[in-house]
Amino acid sequence: MPESRISLRPHRIGDIGWIIYRHAVLYAEEYGWNEQFEALVAEVAANFLKSHDPARERCWIAEVDGAFAGSIFLVKHPGEEATAKLRLLLVEPHARGMGLGRRLIQECLDFARSAGYAKVSLWTNDVLHAARHLYEEFGFSLVSEEPNALFGPLTIAQTWEKTL
Repeated sequence: MPESRISLRPHRIGDIGWIIYRHAVLYAEEYGWNEQFEALVAEVAANFLKSHDPARERCWIAEVDGAFAGSIFLVKHPGEEATAKLRLLLVEPHARGMGLGRRLIQECLDFARSAGYAKVSLWTNDVLHAARHLYEEFGFSLVSEEPNALFGPLTIAQTWEKTL
């Protein structure tokens, strides 16, 4: 079989709506999460579209053979000028195991450094084992945890940080 062609690109018209849709459907299927999760993703995505600063914030789309396979965002932390937030990491089930999560996170961290950030923060949940494993692999440290039932099932919300 021929090897799949993997690429990363900036977002285009329609990508952000697709990201919201895929997060909502995939997390409902895999974790039983509700529409409150979809609302959170939509809020993060809408804020990005309305006011992102291209010099300090980005969205990357991963494609495999030209088809959507994942995404990640880097945005300014609202309360800390020197801190960026990694948001909305997603890798489609058909593209898992290809190294896309690693490539997306690496791209995000490289951009954060070049944009002058000193730290990257992220918020996740304990049930997202593969993502948490990647964050640990990249040197993020767990800084806080708290119970979270906002999305339906009880999880443990976690904040992770990495100094650049």
